[in-house]
Formats: sequence, C-alpha cells, structure tokens
Amino acid sequence: MHQYLKAIGFGKIQSKKELKQLLNQVEQECTHQMVVSYSDDTDYCELQKEYGQCMGITVCGELDGEDCFEADYYFPYFEGSGITTYSEVSIERRIEKEAYVGICEDSKVGISLIFHVQNGVEYMKEKQLGFLSQEQTSVTFSGLALDGKILFPIKKSEVQVKQEQENSRNRKNLLNAARQGDPGAIETLTLDDMDIYSKVSRRLITEDVFSIVDTYFMPHGVECDVYSIMGEILAVRERENVLTKEVVYQMKLDVNELQFDICVPKSKVLGEPEIGRRFKGKIWLQGYINF
Repeated sequence: MHQYLKAIGFGKIQSKKELKQLLNQVEQECTHQMVVSYSDDTDYCELQKEYGQCMGITVCGELDGEDCFEADYYFPYFEGSGITTYSEVSIERRIEKEAYVGICEDSKVGISLIFHVQNGVEYMKEKQLGFLSQEQTSVTFSGLALDGKILFPIKKSEVQVKQEQENSRNRKNLLNAARQGDPGAIETLTLDDMDIYSKVSRRLITEDVFSIVDTYFMPHGVECDVYSIMGEILAVRERENVLTKEVVYQMKLDVNELQFDICVPKSKVLGEPEIGRRFKGKIWLQGYINF
C-alpha cells in the first residue's frame, strides 16, 4: 500500500482488500481522465478521482482495443496552487513503470530538486507533440506529509529582515554566476560558507538550532523525492476527506523563498498551525509541470 495515502485522509486502510475496493471506485467513478496513444493497439490512460478539495488518487494503466483497463500503478496526489519555480526541467522515466520524475535547479534552494511528476500522461502526450526535456517551463510544487510539528517563528527586527533579504539576493546572484563558471563567485561562496559555519558553531553552544535556522529544505533518506523541510506558514485551512471523513490540514509554506502547498493529517500534527508560525516535517515532493 502506498505510504502517503494516509496524507490525504486514508489512514484507516489496513488490508489489500480495502485498497482494491478503493482503487476499483477510482476506476469506475473517476472525475478526470486522460488518454495517450501508446502503441498500435494500446493506449495509456490516467484516471483520477477527487476525495476532497485539491486531493485524490490517480490510477495509471493500459487501455486495450476492447476498452479493457489494466492498472499499472497508483499514487495519492495533492494539487498545489500558483507557480513555485521557473526553470529548466529534466524529466526521466522510472525504471520499472511508466511514471516520471522531474529534476530542476532553483537558486533559492541551491540544490537540484527531484520530484514526482503528477501529470506524467500529459507529458507523454506533449513529448509526442515535440516537447523536449530540459526546456524552460514553470512547475507547481506540492507536498504530502504523514506528520509534522508546529514551531514558533524567530523574532526579528525590521532591520534584520531587510538584511536577510539583501543577503539572500546577493547569494542567488553569486550562485548563478558560479554555475556559469565565475571563479570569483565560487571563491566568495566558499568563504561565505566557512564564515556561516563558524558563526553557527559558536551560537550552537548557547542556543537551540531552531532559533538559529529559520527555514531549510534538504533531502531525506534514500528516496530521491523525499525531503525534510521547515518553513513559514503563509496560509492554513482544514479540509475533509469526503469518503473517510478524516480531516487534513492544507498549508501554504515559504521554504527557502520557495512557496508551495502541503497536505498533512490533522491528527498527526503536533501543535496548532497559524499564519506566521513554522511547520517542520518530512514531505514527498510532487510537481505539476505547466506545459
């Protein structure tokens, strides 16, 4: 069973029989369908069913000439809002199935972001029409979390906020220059990192790490599209899974200046989420590529 079904309110599914009944419901009562030509006598089909606002289950599989659907794989999805990043996106097929992962670099984070492509069948169709991997496009990120903690924000003066914004802009410019091979930018970044490490090490003697680190975005574990994050809550709302009646939080976060939405079960969140506070947790990163 997919681990992140719990993130959209299916926390009580325990057996394969219950899962099979749920997936059969998705196939028979789908709210969205997309089909792409796969071979001479076979199409590849994506079926989606919503189980709450912006969240649901996608089932993908082959559709033969007699309109007989055979499921290949499924995954829970959560639709994000707005545009998270504009960048070149590389798309790679997974080894064992017709699913895709996207890779993009954003100077705000400083690492390559790897995410599960929500609209893989649409990508297959666009590829047939001539879309090339590594073209510049926009991506809407979203995340599914199984649990999380709410932290208070770090108290800052107006001067500190402006100084951090200026430092962030300078760092992004240096990162972009370093990617172009500028040796001066590479040297400056190296010296800055050493300086930051020295300052943080001194402060850790008397302070807690979460009073120093405001936000972070870093890979977690062995799965390439799972990340440990902490970010400021910009918006929060409660939504209900229409089938199970389980309540989830849908939050908009600012993580290293990347803004995206996450979905997490209310019962698994420690603390009360409010705008301005911080969310800390582990997410499965998904992305919708805006072709």
